[in-house]
Amino acid sequence: MLIQFEKYQGNGNDFIIVDNIDDALKLSSETIRKLCDRHFGIGADGLIILRKSREYDFEMEYYNSDGNLSSMCGNGGRCLAAFAYFKDIPNGKEMIFEAFDGVHKAKIIEELVKAKICDVSLEMTDVSDVQFNGRYYFLDTGSPHYVEFVDKVAEINVVIEGRKTRYSEPFSPGGTNVNFVEISGDRIFVRTYERGVEDETLSCGTGVTASAIAAYLETGRKDFKIHTTGGDFRVDFEEENGKFNSVWLKGPAEMVFRGNIFLD
Repeated sequence: MLIQFEKYQGNGNDFIIVDNIDDALKLSSETIRKLCDRHFGIGADGLIILRKSREYDFEMEYYNSDGNLSSMCGNGGRCLAAFAYFKDIPNGKEMIFEAFDGVHKAKIIEELVKAKICDVSLEMTDVSDVQFNGRYYFLDTGSPHYVEFVDKVAEINVVIEGRKTRYSEPFSPGGTNVNFVEISGDRIFVRTYERGVEDETLSCGTGVTASAIAAYLETGRKDFKIHTTGGDFRVDFEEENGKFNSVWLKGPAEMVFRGNIFLD
């Protein structure tokens, strides 16, 4: 079986994207793991399947690199919006699509068509429950996130420390994504251990969204510049009585390459 794919990245968080709008493609978890393998496959943090939606422009089906169906991926959603836009699937630069956690709006803010690069704003899910235990925040921004504020985040061993928390008893059995965040003036630096990838990724869309909300609760400030190892983001939101809505994640999405791969 020959599969056509495109490889996208959003601030270093990279994805294999496959157009399955005709619903002809079926991929097993083992096949997805092989495709995402960085040594024996294409290599990616996850795989996204674009599917037809009865009510909206399309549907997003997201798998982590471990081959398992996963919860929402913010960078993946932004990359899929760019992919759909370049394929003329939505009517224009604004679109609505279904995902694991509900319905999302996306907007193409800026484009360099020949380079296949966009700035994409993605409306995230509302956040109504933020837990704080004195040391960390825990909230769901489409995927569950632990947020801990630290000094010298560049010196943290994110894989070792993140894995401890990801598999710890308070978050079992499903586990959690883990963010370590440093506040420095008007900037926050976010590093994330992602479950399903089981490693640090260069950035995480739902993670920086969770970190921006936690930073607001920590400081009262909404206008932080958000930095990750892979690049910079902006997160906007409205807050009322501890509930967060109109949450928008903005950052770049780029088509890296396209190709065909043959699967047995």
